[in-house]
Amino acid sequence: MYPAITVIMPSIPPRGVLRNAALASVASQTLQPHAVSLTIDVDRQGAPATRQRALDAALTEWVAPLDDDDAFMPQHLEHLMRHAQETGADYVYSWFEVVGGTDPFPSTHFTEPFKLDADGNPIETTVTVLMKTELAKEIGYKSLDRGHDTNTGEDYGMVLGAVRLGAKIEHLVEKTWYWRHHGKNTSGLATKW
Repeated sequence: MYPAITVIMPSIPPRGVLRNAALASVASQTLQPHAVSLTIDVDRQGAPATRQRALDAALTEWVAPLDDDDAFMPQHLEHLMRHAQETGADYVYSWFEVVGGTDPFPSTHFTEPFKLDADGNPIETTVTVLMKTELAKEIGYKSLDRGHDTNTGEDYGMVLGAVRLGAKIEHLVEKTWYWRHHGKNTSGLATKW
């Protein structure tokens, strides 16, 4: 028996078709979530604030963030939860198949275990992970100043917070979800809405 999971999804009004596809991918999971917390940014507060509202509503032991323009493969939640239980992790991430572009990260981000570099900086994971809700709420989603204005950085901020709090982070070397590349997003990293 697996613990309960809430899928948290921030969205914006124009993405109705993509959002419906993302929700359909949640409905097709081999391990069904207990709940979906969907928040729509009608006031243009941005991804971090919208994602935080979805997180705040989660009441389960685990959360699984999903952007409204991405999709889970059917085994995503099951495989990440199994890996979390096998490793005792607080935070598990897998990797993605790119739809409409190429993977902007170094190939080692997919192939190597989670680690810190020589300067003590963690590998940057994506926002599409499985993590303990209590940990996620303690850290929270906040914009991270990355020295430019195209990336809100709340995903990397979550990784930094998890490392700071001593969370056990594990990498499942498997592609379990689809990341949609948008033509205007040349960096390949999540952009502000």
